[in-house]
Amino acid sequence: MAKPSIPKGTRDFSPLEMAKRNYIFDTIKQVYQLYGFQQIETPAMETLGTLMGKYGEEGDKLLFKVLNSGDCLAKVTDEELQERNALHLAAKMCEKGLRYDLTVPFARYVVMHREELQLPFKRYQMQPVWRADRPQKGRYREFWQFDGDIVGSDSLLNEVELMQIVDTVFSRFGVRVQIKINNRKILTGIAEVIGAADKIVDITVAIDKLDKIGLDNVNQELREDGLSEEQIAKLQPIISLEGSNDEKLDTIAEVLKDSEVGLKGVEEIRFILSTLNTLANLKNEIQLDLTLARGLNYYTGAIFEVKALDVQIGSITGGGRYDNLTGIFGMPGISGVGISFGVDRIFDVINALDCYPSDAVNGTQLLFINFGEKETAYCLPAVAKTREAGIRTEIFPDATKMKKQMSYANAKQIPFVALAGENEMAEGKFTLKNMLTGEQQLFAIEELIEKVK
Repeated sequence: MAKPSIPKGTRDFSPLEMAKRNYIFDTIKQVYQLYGFQQIETPAMETLGTLMGKYGEEGDKLLFKVLNSGDCLAKVTDEELQERNALHLAAKMCEKGLRYDLTVPFARYVVMHREELQLPFKRYQMQPVWRADRPQKGRYREFWQFDGDIVGSDSLLNEVELMQIVDTVFSRFGVRVQIKINNRKILTGIAEVIGAADKIVDITVAIDKLDKIGLDNVNQELREDGLSEEQIAKLQPIISLEGSNDEKLDTIAEVLKDSEVGLKGVEEIRFILSTLNTLANLKNEIQLDLTLARGLNYYTGAIFEVKALDVQIGSITGGGRYDNLTGIFGMPGISGVGISFGVDRIFDVINALDCYPSDAVNGTQLLFINFGEKETAYCLPAVAKTREAGIRTEIFPDATKMKKQMSYANAKQIPFVALAGENEMAEGKFTLKNMLTGEQQLFAIEELIEKVK
């Protein structure tokens, strides 16, 4: 019989890995809650009408579509089957798809539940998403996102707050990051001044790949998208712009002096950066990066991306403002801004740096050895007391050889073992063994609890 397997781009997680992941989830959750965010969940599946057309042509190709229940071929003719047109058949056979991200389902949620929501509404959501992508290091077909969004407010203080959240989260993780920021209005202005306003989507999709494919390949993609050599040449100094954030803003403001929308983007970035500077408590650098485009079509204002400085991996957090997203579902005028923590990549980064707090990943703290029925009856009240005291405690279920029970403690890296034989029971005490040092001492249960804690 063949050994079972899992689909490429998916993973199993061991108890130790889950402890690490829960540390990540709990840390982000706690920071969101500090800023007044509330948790929601949405279904794994959405209708294709909800999902399609929200992520651009490339995003649509990466949607996992779900076959209709029952006879999925009921609406398909023999002629259509013979034509073997995959896109056409999918449209006939599939009405649902697995969510690609958490933002579009959230926009759908806002529209459906508008009457119940108090605006501005601050939500966080941690759930898996799926993309039919090519698996590689740091890129999975099933992965978790942890989003935070604020809808119903145009204030740029929301962008400032999200940057503070990002900075706080990674400071708590002990991970050094660089927070990159740009504005889609600036990119729109650039497209205008080089005479390619109709190519804004092509331009943003291409330059967003700069880190992955390099400048020459970006330029070649722009040529294939129909930009002239003159237009491409005008883009080069903008793509390669260097200096401090203020210097970059001064330069790009001069370049965009004839673009109203471009100057609006410069103004927004100036406000966000200057406000963050006045706080003077950020632990990580924020850098204006004019090549940052965030390829998704729904972004309309500030956009963000976070890179780990000490581990080679792609973006570990990203987001931006999406003023028009709920308008797609028939509710114009609801502005939103959000970020998404890439939990799986953050997991890989913290693993590489090995900076988990020991109390976050350790499981059982104390194991009671089982010597038999009489000894177990003596130990069980003590087990209850240690658990009441908040100590993660086990009692070995079987009265087997002590060597096997000690091996169990070592395999699970349990730091303390409690033993109670005839002598201990006669004194109403327990022998506590430190599994790291080998030290053994006799304690009453109250003393044992203090020692372990």
